[in-house]
This record gives sequence, C-alpha cells and structure tokens, in this order.
Amino acid sequence: MDLNHLHLHVRDLLRSQRFYESYFGFRERMQVGDILFLRNAEGFDLALVPDAKTQSFPEWFHFGFRLPTSEEVRLLHARMVSEGVVLNKSLFEAVDLVSFRCLDPDGYKIEIYWE
Repeated sequence: MDLNHLHLHVRDLLRSQRFYESYFGFRERMQVGDILFLRNAEGFDLALVPDAKTQSFPEWFHFGFRLPTSEEVRLLHARMVSEGVVLNKSLFEAVDLVSFRCLDPDGYKIEIYWE
C-alpha cells in the first residue's frame, strides 16, 4: 500500500500549480469545483484548494520528494537557487544521503532528497 495523495490549501491556485508542475513534474489531472487535482508520473495526486488563509503546521512538519540520483538533487537545488526559490534548509551531502528543503509559494516545507 502506497501513500498517494496530499491535500493542500493555497492562496493562489495558479501560482501553486505552476510551482509543482515546474519543479516536481506534476500535470493537471482534473478540476472538481474549486479543487485542482495534479498528478505526477508516479501516480501521486496533489489536491490544491484555494483558501485565503492557509493553515500553519508545526515547525518540524514537511513532506518530501525522493529523486533517483544524488546528482538530480544537486541539479534541482542549483535550479531552485538560481530561480529564487526560498530554501528552508541548505544542501546536505553525505555518502548515503543528499538533501535540502525549500518552501513552496505558501510556505509549506518540502524536502528533496536521495538516499
């Protein structure tokens, strides 16, 4: 059984859609009412709901995307830095883990990693 769905409230639906499409390969799947469903190549669904006031999470809360290689993590990190994406945690490199964290347009913390 795989975890395959995440539901986020966002201030600007189009801005969030562009962010997740651009950096994480999501594509629009369908829209039901106000909810926009995106899906990536692995079949993970991201439901984005417009909401003027997003909820805050505990400081430790984040979600993550595992990439197939350490080099892909480094390349995405460099791209995000060059494009001004806010980083929450700098690039960490070890023998068996390469990771960093960024913030999406609504401040949700995202970890990008390879292990």
